[in-house]
Amino acid sequence: MMSTRVYIVAAGLSRKGRHQEEGINNMASSLLVLGRKVVIVLLLVVVVGRDDNSNAAEALNQDGLHLLEAKRGLFTAPGSEGRLLDDWNPGDATPCNWTGITCDEEEGEGEGGHVTEISLPESNLAGSFPAAFCRLPRLRSINLSFNYIGPELSLSLSLSVDGEEQGGGCRSLERLDLSMNALVGPLPDALADLPELRYLDLSSNNFSGPIPAWFDGGSMRRLESLSLVYNLLDGHIPASLSSISTLRELNLSYNPFSPGGNTIPPELGRLSSLRVLWLAGCNLVGPIPASLGRLANLTVLDLSMNSLSGGIPPEIATGLTSATQIELYNNSLSGPIPHGFGGLRQLRNLDLSMNRLSGSIPEDLFQAKLLETVHLYANQLTGPLPESLATGATSLVELRLFANKLNGTLPADLGKNAPLVCVDVSDNAISGEIPKGICDRGELEELLMLDNHLSGSIPASLGRCRSLRRVRLSNNRLTGDVPSAVWGLPHMSLLELNDNHLSGIISPAIAGAANLSKLVLSNNRFTGTIPSEIGAATKLYEISADGNLLSGPLPSSLAGEGLADLGRLVLRNNSLSGALLQSVAGSWKKLTELNLADNAFTGSIPPELGDLPVLNYLDLSGNRLTGSVPMELENLKLNQFNVSNNQLTGPLPPQYASAAYRNSFLGNPELCTQVPALLCADSTGSSSSSSSQRHPTMSWALLLMRCIFVFAAVVLVAGIAWFYHRAFSSSSDNSKKMMMMMMSERSKWMVTSFHKLSFSEYEILDCLDEDKVIGTGASGKVYKAVLSNGEVVAVKKLWGTNDDHDDACLVNKDKNKNNDKDNKDESLLLLFDAEVRTLGKIRHKNIVKLWCCCVSAHCRLLVYEYMPNGSLGDLLHTTSNKLDWPRRYKIALDAAEGLSYLHHDCVPAIVHRDVKSNNILLDAQFGARLADFGVAKVVDDAHLPKSMSVIAGSCGYIAPGTILSSRIQYHLFSTLVSSLY
Repeated sequence: MMSTRVYIVAAGLSRKGRHQEEGINNMASSLLVLGRKVVIVLLLVVVVGRDDNSNAAEALNQDGLHLLEAKRGLFTAPGSEGRLLDDWNPGDATPCNWTGITCDEEEGEGEGGHVTEISLPESNLAGSFPAAFCRLPRLRSINLSFNYIGPELSLSLSLSVDGEEQGGGCRSLERLDLSMNALVGPLPDALADLPELRYLDLSSNNFSGPIPAWFDGGSMRRLESLSLVYNLLDGHIPASLSSISTLRELNLSYNPFSPGGNTIPPELGRLSSLRVLWLAGCNLVGPIPASLGRLANLTVLDLSMNSLSGGIPPEIATGLTSATQIELYNNSLSGPIPHGFGGLRQLRNLDLSMNRLSGSIPEDLFQAKLLETVHLYANQLTGPLPESLATGATSLVELRLFANKLNGTLPADLGKNAPLVCVDVSDNAISGEIPKGICDRGELEELLMLDNHLSGSIPASLGRCRSLRRVRLSNNRLTGDVPSAVWGLPHMSLLELNDNHLSGIISPAIAGAANLSKLVLSNNRFTGTIPSEIGAATKLYEISADGNLLSGPLPSSLAGEGLADLGRLVLRNNSLSGALLQSVAGSWKKLTELNLADNAFTGSIPPELGDLPVLNYLDLSGNRLTGSVPMELENLKLNQFNVSNNQLTGPLPPQYASAAYRNSFLGNPELCTQVPALLCADSTGSSSSSSSQRHPTMSWALLLMRCIFVFAAVVLVAGIAWFYHRAFSSSSDNSKKMMMMMMSERSKWMVTSFHKLSFSEYEILDCLDEDKVIGTGASGKVYKAVLSNGEVVAVKKLWGTNDDHDDACLVNKDKNKNNDKDNKDESLLLLFDAEVRTLGKIRHKNIVKLWCCCVSAHCRLLVYEYMPNGSLGDLLHTTSNKLDWPRRYKIALDAAEGLSYLHHDCVPAIVHRDVKSNNILLDAQFGARLADFGVAKVVDDAHLPKSMSVIAGSCGYIAPGTILSSRIQYHLFSTLVSSLY
């Protein structure tokens, strides 16, 4: 290009000189010369411009060219904003000022500095791993975390440029962070050829296969940190890792390593430099090796969420002298808590919860001066709390001891010497009074003491504890008035005092409870009226004060605009009177349950109730209501409706004049309906029985029909008996026993319904045929059941606790299980019941409705509403064109609203731990419903007594680690959205 430029310029000059020698006598010749000069100049500009553009990249040094090559293989992830690395300018001399690029200070031969670090986390990058990065000879660090790099990790280690071998090949790499991406397949062997590697983080991808044997002190001789958490690795944890003597951090958590025989290698006790050992959720079995107690430099030990058994080695309690955090929760550890933890002077967090530990809490445990968090809940601990709890642990912030068998009284000085933030001793047998100084340090936020034997009054000092957010003292023996200041604590979101012997009034001071969301006062002896000041608690979602002695009318402030978030109002079984509130449609837009039964309300049923958009539970029974049932109530989609035992008159709305609502109108003799047992009264008020007396022909016809029906029933029963007699007489004794067992088992079902049902468990059982299976997963089979009334439901039959065969719902084939197995099964059923009761309370349009659960000795069934369009995952992986862009957007929005309800509107919050496309179900209009949160996490491993109610149930019962971090959950949802687009 340079020679072309010179040629054109020279031609122009020669032409100019020739025309000057001829003179300017001819004007045309002069104009011709001028035109030629202009053309030449224009050509010169064009050629020079082209040359500048083509040579812009030639000004960039070699490292910059490699980066541009890498950029060409990347693209911006769908749905993200901004341009891809738009400041990576090929016109620059070096890439050292580009986003994410760091260079050394040395300069090459006229090329500027060399690239030493690439850091582009959370940059919405997608595409394959850029192998061109490995052509940077001095590159020491790569950080591409929180992107969409995938699916393969290809490291170019053998480089050739113009036929000549070049250096580089990532061999100088010291740090590689590709966490939170989309990499799949086995761990690449090329990682073994990175001799300088010190830090390797491949967490939160989808790598599979075993950990290669070359992860040892030979190939990884400088490795200090290895993180493979949240992948799909299988096999066993290799003992060869113990030969990497430089290793300081080892994190293999949450991988589905092969269950059975996957033990903790005792050789890991040789890693004397190890600071962090994280093996949570690795399907580990067997005992904890005592050799781990030799890791004197270890600061964090996390072996939680496995199936480890046996006792806690005393060496763990005495040898880990540098430990700040020990997490052994959610295993099957047994025996006593060993002495010695109090001697670990650096210990801050100790979590031994959700095991089978027994015995008393060691007195020396709370002598660790830096101890901040102690979780011992869901064990079998007994005895009183040690006095050192109040005197020794002066840094204690969080104490969770619930779900044990502890007794005795709480230490009188509890809270005086430690900055307690959370105290949870619920579900024990603790007696005595609540310590008066429990909030003396002024930092207490959670006081959870439900389900104990506490007595006495609520301390007045709690009224000065303005830091309190959650108070749960239900199901105790507390007496006296609630201190007035407690009602109005400004930060309190939950006040739960139900099932005690408390008395007095609901104080007007409740107006100061600006953050109160849930008020539960049921089954006490509260008197007086409901104060109008309750309307000032504008964040109230639930008011439950049933089973008290409240009187007077409902305050109009309950229907004011201030309570726009009210979702449940339960005032059943009081002495409330007056008319029901009118004009509620504008304020009760979120109300799902209204229960005012068994009071003394008068007047008519407000037609405005029919305008409440999400109301699905309405109980006004046992009052003195008059007038007709408003036709506007047909606008509601009620799961529970009861106006029985009032003084209602007139016809019923057609929607409710059916057998399904037979019990909803009893005790209203003036109501007109065609439902059997409820007959329309005539104008004189006489019953239909007197009407039948005036029509003897109709009476005789009715009697004849009844006789025919009884005769037919007798014939049918006799025929069935004859059939079974023939069957028994022609079969073996074993067949007779089998048939009898089947008939017996079918009669031993316990049904827990969460909505009004129009079917029985036997109708569900009749639909459990193999030809009706529509899905099979880790937790069980799903059947499509078409009921006799035309309704369609989905029935999930969970794998049986005693028998996984299909007929486990009818017959238990193995009656010789040992006592330990039976106890586990009973525990699982109890936990299962606690879980489904929690899920059954959920009411939201974007969460799959759980109709009921059916439990027998050997089978568990969950009955859900049927989703005709299946799962989002199924549609995304088919060639169907049903998912246009508006539908995809609506699905993403529906899923977000469902998650928001679980996290923010449920008290306590419920965390969906498995957000993925297969757990998003679609109705007939492609509305999205969240499904499968909580249950599958428990039932897929029947030999583990994991506490469902702990995870998805009561607030404050969630162990650290059972829930993904907020960042991980955000990534799960963002991954779901990315799959849509």
